[in-house]
Amino acid sequence: MTRFETEEKIVAMLKTVFDPEIPVNVYDLGLIYKIDISDNGEATIDMTLTAPNCPAADFIMEDVRQKIESIDGVTSATINLVFEPEWDKDMMSEEAKLELGFL
Repeated sequence: MTRFETEEKIVAMLKTVFDPEIPVNVYDLGLIYKIDISDNGEATIDMTLTAPNCPAADFIMEDVRQKIESIDGVTSATINLVFEPEWDKDMMSEEAKLELGFL
């Protein structure tokens, strides 16, 4: 499997992870800043949260890690929580904005 195919599978899997308080997945919310995959299948993901004090932060990050590690071709997943740049609603996909009433 190519890195591109693995990244596509990671993106598809990220679209199954939701913030319990928001009915939109973390990918379409724009919370995923970077996806890196090494030659030996180690995935590193930089992500943020809608708010630094998000009460579901641990749950969301563990959900991301477990789901990414379940993908064929991924040997491990490291999830880095970052707050630069600060998230804002303009980072959401058009679908997410529509779902949440921003359009």
